[in-house]
Amino acid sequence: MSNPVVMYDEPADTLYISFAPGEPAVGLELNDHVLLRVDRERRRAIGITFFSFSHLAMRSDIGPRSFPLSGLEELSPELRELALELLHVPPVSEYLVLSAYSPAGRDAIPITLLNADKLVSHAA
Repeated sequence: MSNPVVMYDEPADTLYISFAPGEPAVGLELNDHVLLRVDRERRRAIGITFFSFSHLAMRSDIGPRSFPLSGLEELSPELRELALELLHVPPVSEYLVLSAYSPAGRDAIPITLLNADKLVSHAA
């Protein structure tokens, strides 16, 4: 796989990362700000789009911001499994760090944070 193509649209505050430019893909909305584009048949990531990128990349006073992957709940079981699979491996895992929040007595809630060191340089 070649180097990803990264484009930042400053007026829209949107960062586009394409791992396979020009290839057809299905968009999986991981939450309101992250769209994972995938090739379902070949089970691979085609790209990621970050909406409101500057907000996502902004550090809080206590460390990196994490955000829930609430869109996973809206996906079919097949697409949810594919999204989680791709979040665990490069190239997606180079940009998003997957973890979980487990409130007492409830199922784990998938969350992620941006690898800001890798991403902020693209938006500068």
